[in-house]
Amino acid sequence: MADHQASSLTLPSAPASVRTARSHTLAVLAEWGLPADSALADSLRLIVSELATNAVVHTFGRSPDFTVELRLERDEQLRVGITDSHPRRPRRLPAAVQQDNGRGLVIIRCLAAEAGGRLSVVPTASGGKTVWITLPWQNPVR
Repeated sequence: MADHQASSLTLPSAPASVRTARSHTLAVLAEWGLPADSALADSLRLIVSELATNAVVHTFGRSPDFTVELRLERDEQLRVGITDSHPRRPRRLPAAVQQDNGRGLVIIRCLAAEAGGRLSVVPTASGGKTVWITLPWQNPVR
């Protein structure tokens, strides 16, 4: 395997794009050797769904599109990022507000931690941000 593999897909900020982001991510990771029925694939399915939904719902029309980035580095580390044009960092809502929504970021952090990874938010040069999930990549066996 090469030292670095990457994939990027830019989608319109529309609800239907969440499914496309999730499908694209799982298809690319399957090409890189991740079995679709693995626990990591299940976690990534939810992580990408939550991050893409946040990019669509919480940018308040300030991001006409978002980008899904996948990077596999030296067959050791997987980075999954969602970039949008809105400058506001994602944040957890107060407990009193957390009735029907607001728990996505907590879920993402927990799933990343369970897989030995972490979440980070990096500002982009254009004023937006990328929310990255970095996970260890253990050569999945089919």
